[in-house]
Amino acid sequence: MGLKLENVSKSYGAKKVVDKVSLEIPKPSVYGLLGANGAGKTTTIRMLLGILKKDEGEITWNGKTVERKHVNFGYLPEERGVYPKTKVIDQLVYFGMLKGMSKQEAIEAIKKWAKVLKVEEYLEMTAEKLSKGNQQKIQFMTSILHNPELIVLDEPFSGLDPVNTEILKNVILEQVKEGKYIIMSSHQMASIEEFCEDILILKRGKTVLQGNLKSIKDTYPVNRLELSVNENIDNYIKDMGFIIENENNNYYTIKIEDEEKPRELLNKLISNGIAINKFEIKKPTLNDIFIEKVGE
Repeated sequence: MGLKLENVSKSYGAKKVVDKVSLEIPKPSVYGLLGANGAGKTTTIRMLLGILKKDEGEITWNGKTVERKHVNFGYLPEERGVYPKTKVIDQLVYFGMLKGMSKQEAIEAIKKWAKVLKVEEYLEMTAEKLSKGNQQKIQFMTSILHNPELIVLDEPFSGLDPVNTEILKNVILEQVKEGKYIIMSSHQMASIEEFCEDILILKRGKTVLQGNLKSIKDTYPVNRLELSVNENIDNYIKDMGFIIENENNNYYTIKIEDEEKPRELLNKLISNGIAINKFEIKKPTLNDIFIEKVGE
């Protein structure tokens, strides 16, 4: 049955920071929870994990009201929490035991994940000696060490280089294959598009967009042409009245309003003997949609 929020609200004094938010994750997957700073994402996360009390609404996990005893969850908060003066392995054991693991179970899990995340050499160091990216991987390890059913990741790729980002991505995908339910909150829209089938966008505590990401994008008209050629074609593009959004080494991103004029451009380029490496008419990105929904 998974996780279900129904008309959940939270106020601080007269300010309503979450206003009748509903969402459902019925099967193992990654669900995108989005919004600008101050939109109510963190408050929603803390309520669904039982860290904060809701003012109204229902939050259930597999049909039972969310309480710590009903949900084995892992949480990677946006505010990181490693202890700088403590050895990495000691604090990982501590966090594992807080989640009900024995010391030996924690050590075995740490060895497993340290190998996967490529941080074995840092276990005996104090956390302050680690780079920001490696501290991030240690923090990520605390969220999955105890084999949780529900995992909430708030900005999981913050501070990571491309290699370590790829490592974390593979772990997240593997967790879904193993039947885990994951909520991801991020300002990196490309990561959300890569992982999430379903999304919810908050603005000032209210839901402004929700549903299957592909279905949402299908409701939008095309707005962009990506074009790669072997020579400069600025004149061809401008002659047809297009606006060049970006150009780098003859790779063009062009704003469009329909599919017909781009095809005219394609025919014109071909008839003039210009080699075309890529020609793709695209729908708006999630970043475009996000800006439309939450921008002022």
